[in-house]
Amino acid sequence: MTPTPPRLVATDLDGTLLRADGTLSAPSRRVLAALDERGVHVVLVTARPRRWMLDLWPVVGAHGLAVVSNGALTWDVAADRPVETRPFDPAVGRAVVSRVAAAVPGAGFGVERVSGLVCDAAYTEIEDPPAGLVVDDPERLWDEPGLKLLVQDEGADPAALRDAVTEAVGDDAEATWTLPGLVEVSARGVTKGVALAHLAAGLGIDAAEVVAFGDMPNDVAMLTWAGRGCAVANAHPDVRAAADEVVGHHDDDGVARALAGLFDLPSAVMGAC
Repeated sequence: MTPTPPRLVATDLDGTLLRADGTLSAPSRRVLAALDERGVHVVLVTARPRRWMLDLWPVVGAHGLAVVSNGALTWDVAADRPVETRPFDPAVGRAVVSRVAAAVPGAGFGVERVSGLVCDAAYTEIEDPPAGLVVDDPERLWDEPGLKLLVQDEGADPAALRDAVTEAVGDDAEATWTLPGLVEVSARGVTKGVALAHLAAGLGIDAAEVVAFGDMPNDVAMLTWAGRGCAVANAHPDVRAAADEVVGHHDDDGVARALAGLFDLPSAVMGAC
């Protein structure tokens, strides 16, 4: 008996669905479009903030939703509105910043909001933030609900930075990382896995009907919750160990190839890679 294909596909972006240069390949675009035509829910689940997703929204398709900021915001792409937010309690956010600042002198701080990024002068954004989003008083980082706290120290040893921030955060929040020199902190209990579970429940979809793909430790909660959790070949060792299976490398369209096989898509969909 042929297994029933999943009803929901959840995939991380950087290091997983996207290639090393940050692009989405033509074969991957065709696979996602084919799933959309079949009515499969395609959910992008990423640490990226919403403001870094505008160019990728079209690939989500008519049935797609997205989870951004490591699970702190679920976004309805078609309606361009939030479905659910999981922000920090401002008092907890202030206390966490105070403890991390003491543990990592010279660290820069940023806070992702639904409206965008606010940061202090020590934080270096990849894209220069618009005027007015750099604050002198760390208290102002929490003027609006914060979705994710960013702790940056590009000169620090990555492992030492992660350990110091994780210890300072304690049980008040969730510390994860995807890039050296940066630790991302979410409110307690907020993970990609929790957000995906809530999203799926709202659609009437069980974990057994979900396939998920990822590459970094912040993906583990999502992969272990999904009925089928897949790590790409280039994934962190902890992620490969936690996954049900390992698929191809992200530079070889491993996610697209796995989905093409899982959904028995025509070979023409993948085409020449």
